[in-house]
Amino acid sequence: MTKNKHEADVAFIEALARLLCENDLTEVQVKRDYGDNDSLNVRVSRMAIREAHISAPAASPAPVVPTAPGAPVAPAPPAGDSDDPAQHPGAVTSPMVGTAYLSPEPGTAAFVTIGARVSEGDTLMIVEAMKTMNHIPAPKAGVVRRILVSDGDPVEFGAPLMIVE
Repeated sequence: MTKNKHEADVAFIEALARLLCENDLTEVQVKRDYGDNDSLNVRVSRMAIREAHISAPAASPAPVVPTAPGAPVAPAPPAGDSDDPAQHPGAVTSPMVGTAYLSPEPGTAAFVTIGARVSEGDTLMIVEAMKTMNHIPAPKAGVVRRILVSDGDPVEFGAPLMIVE
């Protein structure tokens, strides 16, 4: 690797780090191809900072929960409920940082609704990460008791998405 190429790569990585901070991003990953068998893969992350914010979540309004017409509506948890949904044994957590989508396409029915029976492996939702749509499967058979995110919400790694009992 020439010295000029090395200096250009360092400047590129520094620019990515600035981009990360200026836009309050958690992670940036880029692959630069220079030619045959010559590329640079860069991942700049500040997960330690974000995890500190996740461990002490601020109070937020209850999530909007889509239901199909005629579907039973589960009662909302009491306002004083201090149970952490992430600690619930039926919690389905996000395997990645991304954007949660409850339906396969805008304007279509959600994959699941509250009260829906699911089998192990059924798609519960999609988490988009880096323009890749990742289907989130049900880890076990059961009934969807709570949907903890709204369509289009950003999600962090390990964030609770649903409760399946």
